[in-house]
Amino acid sequence: MPFPESTTSRPTAPPTVQPAAAQNAIAPARLGAVDRLLPVWILAAMALGLLLAVVAPGVGDLLAAFTIGSVSVPIAIGLLVMMYPVLAKVRYTDARAVARDRRLLVSSLVLNWLLGPALMFALAWIFLPDLPEYRTGLIIVGLARCIAMVLIWNDLACGDREAAAFLVALNSVFQVIAFAALGWFYLQVLPAWLGLSTTSAEFSIWAITVSVLVFLGIPLLAGYLSRRVGEATRSRDWYESRFLPKISPFALYGLLFTIALLFALQGRQVIDRPFDVALIALPLLVYFAVMFAAGFATGKLTGLSYERTTTLAFTAAGNNFELAIAVAIGTFGATSGQALAGIVGPLIEVPALVALVYVALWLRPRLFSGAAAQATAAADTDVTADTDVTADTDVTADTDVTDVTDVTADPLPDRV
Repeated sequence: MPFPESTTSRPTAPPTVQPAAAQNAIAPARLGAVDRLLPVWILAAMALGLLLAVVAPGVGDLLAAFTIGSVSVPIAIGLLVMMYPVLAKVRYTDARAVARDRRLLVSSLVLNWLLGPALMFALAWIFLPDLPEYRTGLIIVGLARCIAMVLIWNDLACGDREAAAFLVALNSVFQVIAFAALGWFYLQVLPAWLGLSTTSAEFSIWAITVSVLVFLGIPLLAGYLSRRVGEATRSRDWYESRFLPKISPFALYGLLFTIALLFALQGRQVIDRPFDVALIALPLLVYFAVMFAAGFATGKLTGLSYERTTTLAFTAAGNNFELAIAVAIGTFGATSGQALAGIVGPLIEVPALVALVYVALWLRPRLFSGAAAQATAAADTDVTADTDVTADTDVTADTDVTDVTDVTADPLPDRV
């Protein structure tokens, strides 16, 4: 198409398409306007849940009555609404490449299934040596690796979305296979070796499998089918520019809904036993900080990109609170200290990992500035080269203004 008649300067060069790695490297490391207020929304959701627990205590009992097996239906709905938009954004064809990244996979397995449970075991015995119920509850929390909210934290911190989906699926498989065996080891075998008191507990493999299928399987399948159908019937451009922006806000809605429900369900115990909650919270805070730092340091030392380092850190730091609560209640009872420890887990995890989102974004330009600078320099070189070529082409065009339309008759390259 011709340039406007009032244009007398040479036309600018079309934007160059940068490689995906370069685009990620120079993307702005800050949250959007809505996400920057996320702590405010989360505090409001917590306050609403506590208010409901105090003003209308029957709401908690009503919500608790809606369960299928060990699964809380209201919380399941909140988590499904929260996870679906995130999993619908995943480019599943690109996720296959994650399986070839041995550094990422080995690091994730070591952090999640060796360091994580061992660290929680150590912290539980260090901070709660004379409180066996709370100690056991914390150990169970450490065995349940995160398969839900980690996707939200990873997305907010600009992590690798495809890698997060793959690692969450991998953790789910290991959770079904290894949870009961690890529970037996950390509650009975290891304490006996160390001369400590043991705890007898039996875990239902079926309950663990159901938890994984409900909280990961359903939204994962829905996200995968949405992308396949959307791209097949329309196009990738339509799917990512039109469909995804419409469903993206529901991730935040689902997160806030889930948090409000958790505090409404368990707020009474939190209010009635604040000292016990503080005792349980302290080792949890240390756990989240150490696991996140270990994940970030491992990613940096093994040469992973910022995106995959962030994904590694958040998948290592998060826990599957719904599974931990279900196991604790099913094994020891709803009013047990083990159940309270499981309940406190997400109440501390949510604000802690929100804070770690800001830590990750703060670390990005400081630890990964080299890659960002190289990508920016490469982009600037490409733009300069294209501008020079355009300038050379326009030397003859400037001699005859009436021929501007002819010179620009060829369409510009498509913009991406």
